[in-house]
Parts: sequence; C-alpha cells; structure tokens
Amino acid sequence: MPSDVIDTDYLVIGAGATGLAFADTLLDESDAHLTIVDRRGKPGGHWNDAYPFVTLHQPSAFYGVDSTELGSGRKDTTGLNAGLYELATGAEICGYYDRVVSTRLVPSGRVTHLPMSEYEGDGRVRSLLSGAVTQVRVRRKVVDATYNSPSIPSTHTPSFAVAPGVRLVPPNALPGLAVHAGPPPRRFTVLGGGKTAMDTCVWLVQSGADPDAITWVVPRDSWLINRVTTQPAPEFFDEVIGGQADQMAAFAAATSTEDLFLRLEACGAVTRIDRSRTPGMFHLATVAPGEVEVLRRIRHVVRLGRVRALEPGRAVLDHGEVATAPDTLFVDCTASAVRRRPVQPVFQGDRIVLQMLRLPQPAFSAALTAWVEAHHDDEEQQNRLCAPVAFPHTLDDYAGATMTTMLNQYHWSQDRELRRWIRGSRLDGFGRLVAGVGRDDAHGQAVLARYREQALAAMGNLPRLAAAAG
Repeated sequence: MPSDVIDTDYLVIGAGATGLAFADTLLDESDAHLTIVDRRGKPGGHWNDAYPFVTLHQPSAFYGVDSTELGSGRKDTTGLNAGLYELATGAEICGYYDRVVSTRLVPSGRVTHLPMSEYEGDGRVRSLLSGAVTQVRVRRKVVDATYNSPSIPSTHTPSFAVAPGVRLVPPNALPGLAVHAGPPPRRFTVLGGGKTAMDTCVWLVQSGADPDAITWVVPRDSWLINRVTTQPAPEFFDEVIGGQADQMAAFAAATSTEDLFLRLEACGAVTRIDRSRTPGMFHLATVAPGEVEVLRRIRHVVRLGRVRALEPGRAVLDHGEVATAPDTLFVDCTASAVRRRPVQPVFQGDRIVLQMLRLPQPAFSAALTAWVEAHHDDEEQQNRLCAPVAFPHTLDDYAGATMTTMLNQYHWSQDRELRRWIRGSRLDGFGRLVAGVGRDDAHGQAVLARYREQALAAMGNLPRLAAAAG
C-alpha cells in the first residue's frame, strides 16, 4: 500500500530542460499545482551526467526556463567563442536548474518535487532509496517530459565489442587523466561524428594534445549551424534576421536536398569541416568558426563506418579496419543525443507528451506547450498549435521538419494572445530582434520585408522538396 498520498493537477515526469520549462510557464499562466518526479537527485536531467567541458551549442540567452535568465548576457572575450554571446557550461546549467526549483518552483507553494523517484504508472511513484510508494492523485494530466530524452556518453552501453586490454573511456574521464596512476596517454582515438566527438577533439587540442596524435573515427560527416547566425542581440540583426531571409531564399529556390544544403552553405547558414566531402548528416549541431578551424587541424580522420569491435592493435569498422598504437586511449562519443522516436500527438486526453515544436529549441517548445494547455481547452486546437516536429535524422528529413516548424509559427501568429506571449518570451530568441525594428528603420524594415517575401516563397517550395526527398 502507498505510504503517502499527494493530490496534484499535473504530474510532470522528468526534471530536465523540457519538464522544468513546462512547469515554469504553467506556474505563471495558471493556478495549477504541479508534482515533478525525477530519477536523479538534482534537477537538470542529462546535464547532471554531461562531460565536464560541455557547453550549450547556442547562446545562454534563450535556454532554460522563461521566468529566469541564464547567464549574465555578456559576450565572450577570449577563446573560440570570442565576440559571440556566452555559452553556459554544464555545471552552470545544473546550478541554474537547482536554483529554479529551490528558489522559484517549490517556494511558490504550488510545486512538489520528488527527486530520486521512479514513476511506475497509475499515479504510483516509488522512492529509489527507500522503496516507499507515494500515490499521486492527478486531477488533470500526466506530462511526459522524457519521450525525447538523449543518450549520454557516461551512462550508455557501447554497441560494439571491447576486447580485454583495450582502454575505452567516456569523454567525462579526460580532464582527470593526469591525476590517475601512470602517465597520461599520448595517442587518442575519438569514436563518433557528432557534437560530443567534436567537443572532445576541440578540448584535446586546446588542452595541449598534438592534433596528429588524434585519430577521429567519423561514420558520417556533418553539416553544422554557424553560431554567428544565432546571436540574440541587435548588433547581429543582419546575420540573424537577414540570415533567416537568406535561408528562406534557399528553401524557396532549392531543387533537391543536395542543392538546398549547398545554398545554405553559400549564404553562411551552415558550414562543414572538410570542404572536399559532402556531409550525410545534419543534427543541428552549432559551432563557432574557430571550432571548425581547430577540427580541420586533425588530419587522421577515418571514414569506414561505425565501430564494430575494438581489439589490441586495431579497430574493426563497418567497411574495414584501422591499426592502432598500443598506448591508444579510445574515447567513446557514440551515444546518440537524438534517438529515433516517432512523433505522436502532444495532447492525448489526460496525457501530454512534450516534443519539439520549433527546431532546434526544446525549452521554448515545452514552455509554449504549457501556455497552450493553460489557455486552450479544445484538444483539436491544442494539437493544431502544437504539431510535433520530427527530428531530421537524415538530410532528406530537413525540408519536412522545416515545413512543420513554419506551419506551427503561422498558426501561432494567428492567435493574438499567444503571439504576445511569444514576443515577450526570453526563450523565443529572435522575437525581440524583430520587435525592436522601428517603423523609421528603413534597413531593418527592408530586411523584414525580404524575410516575409522569401518565407512565403519557401512555403510554396517546401512541399515539393519534402515530397521529392520522401
């Protein structure tokens, strides 16, 4: 029998970025009581398990929860992100979420936080420490904030065989190598082609490793978002809003997926590490130009598919093998932050399944879902405003994902109160840039007019692109 009973309006499963963004906005937009359940001892979700040198891909200014600023709004003056707005570290993000829960949500008197607890279904929450069961009686809805949870290097199980004698570590272990017994390794083989592997390669080089001592196993090359186009401040208006207009022009004119990405590269929206290779992946990873230059210094890049086995002296891959030195340290960056999950309706009776509504902004998407829940009762209307965007696992998926994102934004623009909320939301990112263009600002108005013109043309071409790709 349950040892305790809690009555609540919303039971939120997961205290990560999406669960907390949803809870924060619903707290402001309603008088509801929320109970948040999470397996971890501290809020912040996967950030609690992230490697020590991780940072956000995009500026801190539009990440976190809507009510509380993340960071100080400063520009970096040193390092590879110099001249661009700050990127919160993993430690900063964990501290931020801890403060959000302990100084805002719980003190409101309308939020109960149950850490170190497992949701078993039917309102049953079991403590992972004591085993005690709490029965949560939910008056309104259960909110699943775990559906699109990422896989993390430090907690995932490698999908390949590792023979005895092979030293394999997650990136989390790298900063502590010098304090362990024995000399640090001199050669490194980084496994994986995603942002974690890029971060790891950059960290190794920036920390003193010889680029020629690094082997990088890249199953697929990737297109990357240019971080310059994501800056949330007026001095970057041309790069951001003008850049959006350029991207719309690319979507409007493209005749194929390959043509689309070449056009996006030509206008500076995306970049690639090796200019001689056509990437086969786009997972929305965002980099500064300086990071790309560091990655180009790594010359020993292996493109033989995914790792199948690590053995003393060799790595076996899909399409061959590569010899490895005896003292090589393998770094496992193969965990996927974007597992394949089919989209499903966000609103399902007494259940809400949080998903992406606008790429690539999970926190904004969750907060907007909460606003819709608070202000609309009709489920058909709720789902029309919150159509989930399928993550682009292949290059061909990107046109369809962009089309859904743009349709969502059109529906939002037709709801006056929602439009007002978005304009004031710190998570929106670029709404304030647009709102800040005065009527007498001829240049700004011209850029906005071009964006609107090209967006309309893009919506005319995107269905053809998506159909051709599908």
